Amino acid sequence: MTGNVDRPGQFFNDDITVPPAERGERPAHGIRRPLDREERDIKDMLLRTSSLVGVAIANTVEAFETHDAAKARGVIEGDAAINALTATAIEEVITTIATQAPVARDLRFLLTLYDVAVELERIGDSVANVAKRARDTAPEPSLSANVEVPAMGRLAIELLADVMRALVDSDVELARRTALRDDEMDVMYHRAVDRLAALSKLDPGNVDRANLLQLAAHYLERVGDRVTNIAEDVVFLSTGLREDLN
Repeated sequence: MTGNVDRPGQFFNDDITVPPAERGERPAHGIRRPLDREERDIKDMLLRTSSLVGVAIANTVEAFETHDAAKARGVIEGDAAINALTATAIEEVITTIATQAPVARDLRFLLTLYDVAVELERIGDSVANVAKRARDTAPEPSLSANVEVPAMGRLAIELLADVMRALVDSDVELARRTALRDDEMDVMYHRAVDRLAALSKLDPGNVDRANLLQLAAHYLERVGDRVTNIAEDVVFLSTGLREDLN
């Protein structure tokens, strides 16, 4: 998008593809430099958060596959660190907007970081809920449909890594491709629901485990939706347009 072209639905008429500090802009009256530094610090905080979330998903997948209740409990307890990081990032965004009065490119960048922080916090909560089901099913034998939940978890790791890479690189096409892959998550979720329903009908003794696994699959499906929301934030950051990628 060129710098001065207005389009329907556009919020800003100037382009942004990287944080201001990385665009080489010079400080203006002593304000630009601290604003750039604050933006960079918030972005780095969110990258650390996404890394913690990715590890949490991987550990949850392993807990399901190995029936490791202790590992699942570690994920549940570790959600507090994710919540703390996202809360700090959100507070820093609000403080920066209040004290620096950013406009145009900077305001869009900070609003995007705010939205990403909120989505990462919610993804972390979903992962903790999946881990609770891994903890609860750990003492029980596996159902044949168990395999769907770890597969959904692995896909969630890929989607989260890709969308955060799109954020760092301001890669709109990668963001769109990542959002499209949420369809894969939906297919896996519906397949899991169908298989679990069939197993419950086959043997009433499967019902409790099937319900727990269906909840786990539901929370992972929500992770895919949250990743799509972040992908939309990346498009907004780079273009100034709100694009529905669902």
